[in-house]
Amino acid sequence: MANEEVDTGRRRFLTATTAVVGAVGAGFAAVPFIKSWNPSARARFAGAPVTQDISALAEGAQLVLSWRGQPIYIARRTKAMLATLPEMDPLLADPDSKASEQPPYAQNEWRSIKPDILVVIGVCTHLGCAPEFKPEVKPEPFDPNWKGGYFCPCHKSRYDLAGRVFKAQPAPLNLAIPPYHFQNDTTVVIGVGPNGAA
Repeated sequence: MANEEVDTGRRRFLTATTAVVGAVGAGFAAVPFIKSWNPSARARFAGAPVTQDISALAEGAQLVLSWRGQPIYIARRTKAMLATLPEMDPLLADPDSKASEQPPYAQNEWRSIKPDILVVIGVCTHLGCAPEFKPEVKPEPFDPNWKGGYFCPCHKSRYDLAGRVFKAQPAPLNLAIPPYHFQNDTTVVIGVGPNGAA
C-alpha cells in the first residue's frame, strides 16, 4: 500500500478549488472592513464635507442639499441679479457683512468665491425657519418693489440675492455662509474652505 500512485490531477483540482473558495471568502470578509473606512451617517451628519455637482444648475435657479443637518442653498445668479446687489445697499441692515457670519473669502459684495454662485445656509437668522428663494424681479405681496432674494414665510424677514438682510426685519443678521470651495469648475465642496480649513 505504501507504493500507491498519487493522483496529481485530483490534487491540483482540490488545491485550485480551495484557493478559489478562500479568495471568495476573503473578498466577502474585506467588504465590511473597507466599508468601515467610510464616514458613518453620524459622522456625515456631524460635519463631513459634502460634494455637489452644479453643472446642471441653470442661471436663476437654486438647488438644496444638506450639510450638518442644515439646508444649504446653492444658487446660480444671472448678470442681471448681480447688477441689483449694489442698488440694495441702502436698504440693508449689514450691507458689508461686518456683523454676519461668513468666511473671509466670502466677505465681498457678492458674499461668494465666484460672483455667480451663491452658497448659503438656508436657515433664517431670526428663529431658524427656511427662507424661500424668490429670484424674480416682480411685485410680491410682502414687497411691491421686490428685486429678488429670499423671503422667510415664518416671520416675514427679507434677504437680497446675496443673503443680506433688509433693515427693520425680525432677522438680525445676514444668512450665514458655510465654509466651501470649488473642487473644479462644476463641483462645490461644502464644509471645507479653499485652504483646507473646516
